[in-house]
Amino acid sequence: HVDMDAFYAAVEIRENPDLAGKAVVVGADPRKHPRGVVLTASYEARRYGIRSAMSCVQAIRLCPQAVFVPPRFELYGRVSSEIMELLRGFADHLQPTGIEEGYLDVAERCGGNFSRAQELAREIKSAIRRDHHLTCSIGIAPTKAAAKIASDFEKPDGLTVVSPDHIVEFLAPFPVRKILGVGPKTGDRLKELGLETIGDIQRYNRQDLVELLGAFGEY
Repeated sequence: HVDMDAFYAAVEIRENPDLAGKAVVVGADPRKHPRGVVLTASYEARRYGIRSAMSCVQAIRLCPQAVFVPPRFELYGRVSSEIMELLRGFADHLQPTGIEEGYLDVAERCGGNFSRAQELAREIKSAIRRDHHLTCSIGIAPTKAAAKIASDFEKPDGLTVVSPDHIVEFLAPFPVRKILGVGPKTGDRLKELGLETIGDIQRYNRQDLVELLGAFGEY
């Protein structure tokens, strides 16, 4: 799983190097448009607790020196298309899952060899940095779900490899909300059952989960 780092903000910083090192927030300036929300924020801004979907008014309270940049979706779309085209050249099959992320099936070209997959990931990171002056984080794992969790593990500019014999141990400490599809309501329902980490779910009786949650329990 390849995930671009703070994509909108990173593209804006690339286009305007004067923004480098600053707390950049992509969203409407709350001093002019008080109803705006944060689309994304640079890692410098995230250190102040600024997060996507937060109101821009709250963001400026957390970081008065934040620099607000209006979004340019056409630009982001164009850069995304270029990056996806680059990724396609490294994959047996590419499944984009958003403007800034996607899954790469590399089983055939790597022959199941995780060391070769790691080399391929380094090549991808190098190509994105060279051709687009951006960074990404990559997670390598036997399953898509684990690869997505792994790509978020060492952001920004991370590379995390989860081998088949280590996947259970790797996933165990993560909160259940890390599982794709587990939102606040399902998270609360699982918490009621005493299931707060993926490890708790690993140890829970499978059939009981299915009876309690239906098809989602099986998932």
